[in-house]
Amino acid sequence: MASVLTQEWNLSVKSRKFNFDWKFQKGDYSDASNIQFDDSDWRTLDLPHDWSIEGPFKQEYASSTGYLPGGTGWYRKKFSVPDSLKGKKVFIQFDGIYKNSEVWVNEQYLGKRPYGYSSFHYDLTPYLTFGDEENVIAVKVDHTDFADSRWYTGSGIYRNVFINLTEQVYIKPYGVFITTPNISASEAEIQIQTSIRNEFGHEAEIQIQHHIKNLDGKEVVSSSSPEIIPAQGELDCSHTIFLEKPTLWSPETPYLYQVETKVIKDGEVINLETTPFGVRHFHFDADSGFYLNGKSYKMKGVCIHHDAGCLGAAVPEKVWHRRLQRLKDAGVNAIRMSHNPPAPELLDMCDSYGFLVQDEAFDEWEHPKNKWVEGWNKGEPALDGYASDFSEWAEIDLRDMILRDRNHPSIIFWSIGNEIDYPNDPYSHPVLEDRYKADKPEAKGMGGIAKRLAKVVKQYDPTRPVTAALASARMSNETEFPDVLDVVGYNYQELRYAEDHERYPERVIYGSENGRHHDAWLAVEHNDFISGQFIWTGIDYLGEARGWPLRHATPGMLDLAGFKKPLYFFKQSEWSNEDMVYAGLTSLKADSYEKINWDHEVVSKWEGTEGEIVRVACCTNCPEVDLLLNGESVGVKKREDFPGGTIYWDIPYSKGTLKAAGIRNGVVCCTHELKTAGAPAKVRLTPDINVLKADKQDVAHVEVNILDQDHNLVFDADHLIDCTIEGPGEIIGIECSNPASHQHYKATSRKAFHGKLLIYVKAADQPGTITLKASSAGLESASVTLEVE
Repeated sequence: MASVLTQEWNLSVKSRKFNFDWKFQKGDYSDASNIQFDDSDWRTLDLPHDWSIEGPFKQEYASSTGYLPGGTGWYRKKFSVPDSLKGKKVFIQFDGIYKNSEVWVNEQYLGKRPYGYSSFHYDLTPYLTFGDEENVIAVKVDHTDFADSRWYTGSGIYRNVFINLTEQVYIKPYGVFITTPNISASEAEIQIQTSIRNEFGHEAEIQIQHHIKNLDGKEVVSSSSPEIIPAQGELDCSHTIFLEKPTLWSPETPYLYQVETKVIKDGEVINLETTPFGVRHFHFDADSGFYLNGKSYKMKGVCIHHDAGCLGAAVPEKVWHRRLQRLKDAGVNAIRMSHNPPAPELLDMCDSYGFLVQDEAFDEWEHPKNKWVEGWNKGEPALDGYASDFSEWAEIDLRDMILRDRNHPSIIFWSIGNEIDYPNDPYSHPVLEDRYKADKPEAKGMGGIAKRLAKVVKQYDPTRPVTAALASARMSNETEFPDVLDVVGYNYQELRYAEDHERYPERVIYGSENGRHHDAWLAVEHNDFISGQFIWTGIDYLGEARGWPLRHATPGMLDLAGFKKPLYFFKQSEWSNEDMVYAGLTSLKADSYEKINWDHEVVSKWEGTEGEIVRVACCTNCPEVDLLLNGESVGVKKREDFPGGTIYWDIPYSKGTLKAAGIRNGVVCCTHELKTAGAPAKVRLTPDINVLKADKQDVAHVEVNILDQDHNLVFDADHLIDCTIEGPGEIIGIECSNPASHQHYKATSRKAFHGKLLIYVKAADQPGTITLKASSAGLESASVTLEVE
């Protein structure tokens, strides 16, 4: 049954999601763009959709992308357009298709888009039929070169699709650009540029109105002007509005205004666009770092990729909300979108949560990087990837990223590349000495390309600095590359900070990618000229695996399910202003005890052999910690006595309760407990919400814990959990976060890892009650109900 573009669609509502009831089939079909093609036996599904995550995992696929398949797939959708919409403009907007997408409507070829992370649109208007006759849109996606990335990409139409409906006079896509060039406590200057297109064969007399509304939706100021647009022409309008006593946007107070832009013709609103924006000002200083709203600021940042474990690249908004809130709670105030433009709704969330964002375009330029197939730095790499399209598409893709994202107050710089200068992958230079490879591309070529890309950025947004993440400042310093950048990112090169600051006193330096250890943070904290760091990573991600059977990378503060790892609490101890303390077990080491690695050496359990000496690692932002075992103190220690950031005790193990108590000013202000668990006895289900919207989009996170008889989590439990669901909802994924798990991601059973699982439940479009049950042999089962309204 075809979808209908409803006759009652108000033209002031520009966009509607076009995600539901698509047909999909994996494989290549030479005639699938034909209107009469028979797709009756194809799957019916809703977008976003990622077919790679449906598996199966196979060792023959690439470790770089998580041992999951690529291939070719087709999507088709039938829809009708009522006669009342004749004379209107109809655009389709894709927020991301991975990759090499080709689109047809009614057998008319609309175009190809190679890059899998770009948002783009096509004008459907000339090819549509109206009335009862069906229209057919067909999309081919070619991801046959599946080993084309250093991380998991996904395959298919993995982001939202929209239909945009306008009159013949309309605001161009991404045609509103808002800047705040002058800000004081009493007044903010708001500049609004609007690009209008007139498709009529005669000039159009219109009125442009801008209404600025506050966070509560109340109008605070407006502006209006008459305009004349030539026939088949365009007009760029500029308005300046002064906003009194503005509330400034910052990570602490992410206050958002919005501009409601109206195009009025013959007294009727024919186009309306709402654009959120924030009032803030910032700058970088080569000697004293980053300033936001006049205040010195350190970026406490994380890098993230775009997948969510079992959900692949098609990540519902609710999943990102949960992840971002947890990062915020850890004290994170900045996010690097590594290494590609993100989903636009993720940037909306960063605006609302108050994250400073680095928006990044590319991981490689005109020469390919190594994509490891057998395992990280193992065997012969693949060389497929964006490099083959870079010369033709890079400036277009970069332009479209800037146009799409430039109104987000969260974005503070644009990155034109990540580790383009990785030594010998692909560029080389004699400064590398014995590592120099003369057969590799010459590093000096990076300077010219960087100039071209930076010019594109400045053309479409002159208000923000250009950056890039350097893997080898030593090599890049021999080229023009760093000189092109307004702000220079250093990846894992803390040891160069002081030397390069002295050598290049005008250069603004920050850590664009960094390790998780304490010294990397001290290099920020102890150097005013370093603006911040972005640790690798905020969240575990599929791909970049060390080799079979491991399928994903594990450097995150959160695991694939979004559960907090010990590293989460360690970074929280460095970054958060809220009192916290956390303890876990780690191995006994006679040397390097100052550098306990919280990303893989600390475990959250209290188990051992009675009387055996064990090491308890503790992180806190409190001055002191008292460690108690079964109610008895084993010693108070001061944080200042442990320059490595980790307090530790070597004590005899005894079954029971281990408690760390953070002390400030002589008062216990926070605690953390570990309890010895008994045998696994029961399953517990805990949802994050109990009511979902009946919109086919809302998602609940249901945590599965395996507990002993006293309700303690059994850390080592790995039982197979069987899940069933009844009612108006579906299980869209079950995540265990075990790097070596190859269970089918769309199955309804999964083995627990560290005593846990996460079940994602998505609501249908009908109200009712969902009943979710989880059971395992030998354990008491559990169930939970969720209401769909």
